[in-house]
Amino acid sequence: MPASSQLLAEFSDFLFDPALAERVRRSPTAFTRNRILTLPRMAALMMSGMRSSVQAELDGLFGALHGQTVRTRAVSAQAFSKARRGLSAELFELARARLIELAQPYIDSMRWNGLRLVAADGSRLRVGTREGHDLRADHYAFALFLPGPELTLHAALHPADGSERQMLFEALDVLQPHTDLLLLDRGYLGNMMVAALAQREIPFCLRVDARAWTCVTAFARSGEAERFVTLAAPDEQDALDYELVRTPTTVRLIRDVTPGGRVRVLMTSLLDRQRYPAATFGALYHQRWRIEEAFKRLKHRLRLEAVTGLDYLALQQDFGAKTVADNLCTLLSDLDDASHDDAPASRPDRVYALGALKPILGACLLRIEHCLNLLPKVMPAIHQARCRIQPSRSYPRPPRKAKPHHHLAYKLA
Repeated sequence: MPASSQLLAEFSDFLFDPALAERVRRSPTAFTRNRILTLPRMAALMMSGMRSSVQAELDGLFGALHGQTVRTRAVSAQAFSKARRGLSAELFELARARLIELAQPYIDSMRWNGLRLVAADGSRLRVGTREGHDLRADHYAFALFLPGPELTLHAALHPADGSERQMLFEALDVLQPHTDLLLLDRGYLGNMMVAALAQREIPFCLRVDARAWTCVTAFARSGEAERFVTLAAPDEQDALDYELVRTPTTVRLIRDVTPGGRVRVLMTSLLDRQRYPAATFGALYHQRWRIEEAFKRLKHRLRLEAVTGLDYLALQQDFGAKTVADNLCTLLSDLDDASHDDAPASRPDRVYALGALKPILGACLLRIEHCLNLLPKVMPAIHQARCRIQPSRSYPRPPRKAKPHHHLAYKLA
């Protein structure tokens, strides 16, 4: 059996496990009666990547379940809205954890010098867009992302006025000491964060601004390729708030010159020059960009901000379900891709994979045989759709302007 089919079968067993229903129902009577919208059907529908109106998605799923090539009306959008109230968003956290567990051998095959790369970042969401693009962000999405296999390891919603440093601090327990290498952008600076990572024994590589520390400014002006520096201990209040020991932290500063000639300073806790040469850190830090692409898929391809309900529970469910849908499509399109080794200078077209799998993914999760039989026919087209990677190519970031945000009621047909 192909690896993708094996993973899909084991993940389907997870959805049909009676113990799962006991854990994720929000009331004792939810999903206990013989209804059309069972818990596995609700989960499969939402994890297929809902982008259209709720009624269109329901009709498409039941059309696939009945072997029809057209949409079939079996249940109303109002019934879906009522059923989802009994479903906890914890279901999708458990589903994401189960997928990561099933994909562990694949993830382990993409380590960097024995370390699992983990990128962290946040993205602003505008889910109440009735006032158009002038409305400010009302939520934050924070994620830990695995750039090699391109999987979301952890995802959480936060208030729009929250601090990204605090969001990261709350997610540190997800990381494994000594084995996870955390990649961070400039928004996570500070002696407190560096000390917290060092004392938790979590290796890191982050980009620093020359204005942040005097030692970084001096290094940037020196022209040296690398330098070891000792940062001051966190202040007394930070040490008290975050339960840190007030000790200095030794780090390594590395100069990285981009293809466009810009100089960046990277800070890392990896002090071994022989095992981790300075010349490798530019390409290492660049892998952090994959989390930006993941947020773009969630927000603009899977239409995360066009929520399928009007309450916070609907947003939580959509956010969790769409991160799982993105992970599912990534794994299904990558596990059996023989062209990956033959074409290292290319990567799969993730958007094409989402579109190709969307019509059958929900029914495949529900073990519908005729849709499972279509899966081997879809995979060759996905494997052929690859994006070429041209080393050292870069594009200047355009001036900041309002990004497209659809009206809350705007849906695909």
